[in-house]
Amino acid sequence: MGGKNKQRTKGNVRPSSSGRAAEALTREGGVIPGFVGFGSAVTSELSYVPAVHGAEDIDNLVDADFRLVLRKLSKRDVVTRLKAVQDFGSMCQERDAEEVKGVLPYWPRIYCKISVDHDRRIREATQQAFEQLVLKVRRSLAPFLKSLMGHWILSQCDTYSPAASAACQAFQAAFSPTKQPEALSFCKDEILNVLQDILLKETADTLSDPQSVTEEERESKYVRMLTSSLLGVKRLLSLLLQNDREALEQRLSQLVNSAKFWKYSKHKTPQVKGAFFEMMCALCEFTPGLVQAEAARLCPAVLLSIDDTDPVVLPPVWEAVLHVVSTVPDCWTHVNAKKGFLPKLWALLKDGGKGMAKALHPNLMPLLSKLPRQVTDPNLDFYTTFFMAFIQGLSSERAVTSPSESAVIVTSFVECLRYVVLHNTEQEEDHGKIRTMLISQQLLPLLEMALRNPSLQNGPLFLLVTETLISWERRAGLHGDGEANDSKDVFQRLLADIWEDLGLLFVRYVDSEEADPQALEGVATLLEVMRYPQRVKKKHVQKKKSVRMCFSKPEDDEKTGVEGDDVEKPVQTVSGLVNEKAFESLQTQHFEEVVCQLAQLCLVHVNEKNSERHLVFLSLLLRSFHTPRVFSTLVELDNKITTDGTEKDETTTKNPAMQFLLERVVAWLAEKERRDTEHLVEMVFSSLHCCSRQETTRILNHITTMGLQWGIVLQIIQRACADPETLQSCSDWLKGSVLGEQLLGLTEELCKVGSSSRGSTSATSSHSWTLISLVLSQHHNNESLIGEVYMEKILEKLHATLSETKSLSDAGNMEPLISFICDVASTFFSSVQDCLLLLSAEELLLTVFQLTAQDQTHTHLSDSLLEKLKKVCVAGVHSLVQHCEYEVTEGGFLHSAAVWVMNQLLTVSLDIKGLQVLVVAVQSVVETINSACDRASSILIQFSTLLMPSQPEWTRIRQALPPQWIKTPLLSGRHRGVCKKPSMDMWKFRESNRLPAHLCACALLGQVAQTVAFIPCGQNEAVCPLSLTDLKYTVSELLYALQWCKEVKYSPTMVSAYHNLLTHWGLADGLHNQIPMKTLLETLYSRAVTDGGLWSLTLDNYIHTNVSAATRCAAVRKLYSSANSLFPVSQSKLSTLQVLCPAMEDEDRETLVALATAGLINWQEDDNVYGCLAVLLCCLKANTQVEDEFVQAVLATVMEWRNSQEDWFLFGSDLSKATAEQLNLCVEMIRFLSWLVTHCPTVLGGNQWDFLLCSMLAWLETASENVSSLWNPWVQLFVCENAALIVKLNQFFTSPPSDVLEKLPSELAGEWTDFFIEGIYNLLLPLPVHITDAFTEPDDPVFPLAVLQSVGVALTYVPVQQLNQNCLPSRFIADQKTNLPEPLQTLLNTLCPLLLFKARPLQITVYHLLEKVMPQLPECDGEGDNNKSDDDRDEPCLSPPASLMAVLSTCEELCDSILAGVQVGEFAVVQPLSVEYSCILGYLLAWKLLLTFFKSSPSHLRAHYAQHLKRSCSLNKLLLHLFKLMPENPVYPGQGAETRETKTFFTESLSPAVDKTDSVEWELPHLACSVYYSTVQDLPAMVRLWWNSQEKRVSAAAEKFTIKYVSPVLSAQEISSVHTSTQMFDSMTVKARSAAREVIATYSVDDIFIELVIQLPQNYPLGSITVESGRRVGVAVQQWRNWMLQLSTYLTHQNGSIMEGLALWKNNVDKRFEGIEDCMICFSVIHGSNYSLPKKACRTCKKKFHSACLYKWFTSSNKSTCPLCRETFF
Repeated sequence: MGGKNKQRTKGNVRPSSSGRAAEALTREGGVIPGFVGFGSAVTSELSYVPAVHGAEDIDNLVDADFRLVLRKLSKRDVVTRLKAVQDFGSMCQERDAEEVKGVLPYWPRIYCKISVDHDRRIREATQQAFEQLVLKVRRSLAPFLKSLMGHWILSQCDTYSPAASAACQAFQAAFSPTKQPEALSFCKDEILNVLQDILLKETADTLSDPQSVTEEERESKYVRMLTSSLLGVKRLLSLLLQNDREALEQRLSQLVNSAKFWKYSKHKTPQVKGAFFEMMCALCEFTPGLVQAEAARLCPAVLLSIDDTDPVVLPPVWEAVLHVVSTVPDCWTHVNAKKGFLPKLWALLKDGGKGMAKALHPNLMPLLSKLPRQVTDPNLDFYTTFFMAFIQGLSSERAVTSPSESAVIVTSFVECLRYVVLHNTEQEEDHGKIRTMLISQQLLPLLEMALRNPSLQNGPLFLLVTETLISWERRAGLHGDGEANDSKDVFQRLLADIWEDLGLLFVRYVDSEEADPQALEGVATLLEVMRYPQRVKKKHVQKKKSVRMCFSKPEDDEKTGVEGDDVEKPVQTVSGLVNEKAFESLQTQHFEEVVCQLAQLCLVHVNEKNSERHLVFLSLLLRSFHTPRVFSTLVELDNKITTDGTEKDETTTKNPAMQFLLERVVAWLAEKERRDTEHLVEMVFSSLHCCSRQETTRILNHITTMGLQWGIVLQIIQRACADPETLQSCSDWLKGSVLGEQLLGLTEELCKVGSSSRGSTSATSSHSWTLISLVLSQHHNNESLIGEVYMEKILEKLHATLSETKSLSDAGNMEPLISFICDVASTFFSSVQDCLLLLSAEELLLTVFQLTAQDQTHTHLSDSLLEKLKKVCVAGVHSLVQHCEYEVTEGGFLHSAAVWVMNQLLTVSLDIKGLQVLVVAVQSVVETINSACDRASSILIQFSTLLMPSQPEWTRIRQALPPQWIKTPLLSGRHRGVCKKPSMDMWKFRESNRLPAHLCACALLGQVAQTVAFIPCGQNEAVCPLSLTDLKYTVSELLYALQWCKEVKYSPTMVSAYHNLLTHWGLADGLHNQIPMKTLLETLYSRAVTDGGLWSLTLDNYIHTNVSAATRCAAVRKLYSSANSLFPVSQSKLSTLQVLCPAMEDEDRETLVALATAGLINWQEDDNVYGCLAVLLCCLKANTQVEDEFVQAVLATVMEWRNSQEDWFLFGSDLSKATAEQLNLCVEMIRFLSWLVTHCPTVLGGNQWDFLLCSMLAWLETASENVSSLWNPWVQLFVCENAALIVKLNQFFTSPPSDVLEKLPSELAGEWTDFFIEGIYNLLLPLPVHITDAFTEPDDPVFPLAVLQSVGVALTYVPVQQLNQNCLPSRFIADQKTNLPEPLQTLLNTLCPLLLFKARPLQITVYHLLEKVMPQLPECDGEGDNNKSDDDRDEPCLSPPASLMAVLSTCEELCDSILAGVQVGEFAVVQPLSVEYSCILGYLLAWKLLLTFFKSSPSHLRAHYAQHLKRSCSLNKLLLHLFKLMPENPVYPGQGAETRETKTFFTESLSPAVDKTDSVEWELPHLACSVYYSTVQDLPAMVRLWWNSQEKRVSAAAEKFTIKYVSPVLSAQEISSVHTSTQMFDSMTVKARSAAREVIATYSVDDIFIELVIQLPQNYPLGSITVESGRRVGVAVQQWRNWMLQLSTYLTHQNGSIMEGLALWKNNVDKRFEGIEDCMICFSVIHGSNYSLPKKACRTCKKKFHSACLYKWFTSSNKSTCPLCRETFF
């Protein structure tokens, strides 16, 4: 048999091919056999699906990509097929037409298969792909149409609508509408073959393969194909031309003759049944001859299926019914109507169409018109049953719950009733009976049902009945349109009967004490619809857009002005078959008579029984029927009842409506217990419709003065404003004095009650406030509702009340009153145009503004009320500035508001909240003006000018700013200033929450300036000329305020909050970009030269921020014009010159140097030598070139002063008495000497050096004697500059340049080392201690932190020898165990506590000093814990320096409490320089010192110290703290993106600098990382022990962090330390492999050779180091294992490096070869931690053990026996 690799039969060189076989057949027979798809057709043509021509042809004709896709289409997998179809579509779109045409021969077979696929997505995609194919190949499709069209039509009727629409789209793309019938005609037989085969031959099993497709899928496909085929026949017939349809009739008769076909009418699937009936409709429509031939089967199939209420089946069934009764005249001969058809119809109607009324009921009237006499006989019974079933259907569950279903049933009912009446209009008795039955038994009961049923009232019934009555009136000739008909009398009699019955029906409902209010409302609604049908019709044409037919044209507006919208019920749209031209009102007299009768009945019930429900009904009646006849009827009835003969006013009796109103309605309104009065108010206006304007005014004035409740008056006014006509008729009353006076009295009463009570509001007062609000805000045609005089008076009263609340401290208690006034004012401002032309309105607005511009703590208003007031204010300002002629005049709102705001700024001390509220209020006014008015710019500029303080006021508030700002720039050398009589109190900020007036004014004006700055004034002007001057001053003052905040370092918190506020408002840049740079520079410069001080720093900041370096020189030169203008130097000029100097040209600076030098050399006693020296130093600092002769001359002058003016040098002076000017001169001399040391040391000879060094020492001595005066910034500056001079000298003498060294005096270096260093540090070392003793509070503003920083930098240069032999006062602690010499112990006891002092420079200084002595301390402990005897005790333990450990334990407790709430692995963010910061900093620095100490100690001592740390658990706590302090991502800040290797806090070393504060926020995290790195490097075993003892969460977090950031760095360092180690071992070599993280140690003695491989783990040092065996020669296996275990133990449990571990292990092995036996507990010669040898011997077995090992053995085993021989150990 087969097999790919088997030898073929001889001569058979090609494999077999079915394609070639097919080709051979073609050649022989000339025809391709039709064996694909379905069986061969009867005709001699080919099968529908062409067979394939052979694989080779496919290969040749079809593109390779198409071939692949076509193969995929036959795969079983759904996704593969779907993807293939989609790919096919895209390829058809993208490829050339010729390539696509190659596929056409194979497409029909594939299309016929996949277009009926089980998966609907594939069917849809197939049609979309087919469309692309059609668009590409166009006419080339023609040869293949016959084989495609059958399935194409099927697809167009697919039950999945997206697939069907895609197929239709493809069909339209292929054929234009005119060509479609031709194409179908061409293929009609083939199409019918396909459809007929599916309908008659195929089954579920033949359409799908039973072996591969489930039964469910097979069945669903079969049902789908049946449905599509039935619909396909319909589509084919609808698209073909008539002659083609006739040609098809014979073929169709074959289909219709089949019994199987008729079974589809009873098919179990609704879709199939629905499609069947749709096909029946098509047959009736397009082939009536065929239908009549098959009537015997067709009629029962259709007419007896009407009870199928499936939503899919019912619509086509009823369509088919109408078609059948129209097309087949004798249809009822094939069906028994009485027994078969009608019972089903009655059942359907009684059930309300079973939820399908919308589909069923519109077909009933057409059906009724087609029913022959034989079906409807006897007519009376038939119609009775028909309409009774209808009404019964209205009670069905679905009709009750669905208004739309109910509406359709009602509409159909009325249509049918009208139809029947119109067809029974003869005088015959039968017709009369039918008419009577329809009215009395059908229509009236339905109306009666509707009166009790709200849903029917809301439906279309009333309107339909009205339309019907109007239609009958026309036929009765009542509309006078001359409609000629014979049945006029019939309709007149019919109408008379109807109205008689209706009248009785209404009376029955109304004439009852317990009348149902629902029914009364129903009667009123029905009568209203009858009166105004066009209103209801219009309303519902607007509401619903889904009207199928509209028979009415728009009516003219009603003559009367009453709109009854609030009572009209929504009526469903009507699709009735009424063909009248337009809606009209009913014309019969009966109608009005019924209404009059009902009105009289109501009045009787009201009079006799005081019936409220009848009163409401009467109101509803009168609203629709306010005619003289109705009112006359009511008055007549009244006159009969009250015949007391009282005199009546003549005018009243003439007008029945007025008489009824005054006698009846007014009396009802006045009844006190009455709650609901809306219907009475409506009745008043119904009556007023029949009154003249004068009568209306008279009546309403009478009602107003009756003392009715204000709620009723409110209702009357609201009703009067409801429509323009009513308003016109009532306008005299509204504007009259009667109503005005009443309202004014009401306002006064309300204000009085509101302010006296505790804000108890009732419904009454609520109505009253609504009334006031309404009359103020309602306006029509720009006229106020009431008289303007009364409006003004009401507003004045409201303003007076609101003004009182400002002076009351408990304004909060009047909140309800203010709230009401707010509502009134808001509606008034926002709705009345030109409302603010009233002066009282402006005053009211000002008061509202003042309330919104003050803090709530002052006004005691709630948030909600404040929001209300703000809205009122905005509305008022908006209304104010909209007025075209508005100007900012004195006494007006804007002028008064600006004056009040200025007063608030300059005299009231505001806090942050108060400032914020004020600024927001002013900003709101400015923005409102800007948005509301075309002339905003001029108004705003006037307003902002009023807000601007005058220059004297600016100066006053500027000078009131606290002077503490000078300290920071003075100490940083940016400013040279003086201060008159400084005192300690002056430098202390008084913590206050009130802001200086200057800051408040700057914030407010800056915020206003942002809006006002550059608003265009008109077309031509870009900038308003007025604004620039004011803006210039505003901006410069704002920059001054910002500079002040910056110099006080945004403290206290009030200043920080203020600056944050400015930043939030966008004012942090000082608005400088609003003004030309030149203008602002000149302004700042003139201020700086005149006033100096902070102005010069403001100028400096502005120049550096905004003037580019390139243009800076030219810009500055323009300011001062020439250098000579700055001389002679005043204090203000000096501070300005210091700022400008760096930006000056060299030439100008040289001029200044010459002037200053001349001034110094030619000095006189009263000259300003300080100014000259300061100018000289400013120029020197700016790197100005100066000749040596000048320098020597100046130095000679200074040395001359030493002799002639010694008091200028302040040597040995009491600095507390020195003035700022004296200290400044000293400082300048020190700065000059510092400059000499760094820039011109070669100029100095021996005398000059002596002068310099001795002066420095003398000044230092003066400083150390005046520690208590360090509160003074100038004294601090003096000490700082001297310390800076010491630093410069240290740097100079440490590494002097070689060329300078030769030129120095020979003995200078020796003098410096032998004498001056000792002198400096003997004075300098105690200084920090003295300072902290004198100033104990580091947060005190006078604390000399700058001095500590400068002295700290100087102290870092102290030699270690100086520390060892320090002259500090002795300080010892009782019971302190120590081996240290006294000076060192004193140093530790003095400095260690300062690690905790809250001053970072001091902490860092102490750290640097102690770090220098730490390496010497272990030497003092000698051999360690010598007190311990070799008894059976634990390992020896030794404490590190006690003073350091004491600080550590204190810090530990503090850190525990600080970090208590943070989990391990979370990053605790610590505020820089806070108390917590200094505490954690001290803790970490102490550990850093301890680790330095630990690292410096020898191996044997290290074990003792480690034991102490272990016992105290300090290390465990440290590690937990570190994992809270190290950041999750410890990346080093400030790296560029281009760095290849990311720097971290572990790769970068840290050396905290005393004076470096720029990276202070990262200092703690970096320090924490540094401490952790040192810990794992120096104490790996202890860290490993800690890690193993932690819970899983902590250990996992620690390991993850260590692996990621620490292990790579540490492993690399360990490996490189092995590489670079200088340690040499006898008989042992060590190599390292960095890539593999391995260290290989090779030990060889004589013939013995050992190789060990030490592997570092990935999580080193947390994981244990593994020791693996390399080669070994001459060592027993057991011994070898012991040695490997030893090395592993050493590396795991010792705290040291790999090299130290190897050294220890080598010693052990050496001892073993020397003959010393192992300890039999730890199998080592040398103990792992205390490095002792085995000494304790057992008396029995003579084996020796380590003491520590024995101790552990005894304690863990609870025995005292020898581990080896088990004898008692003595």
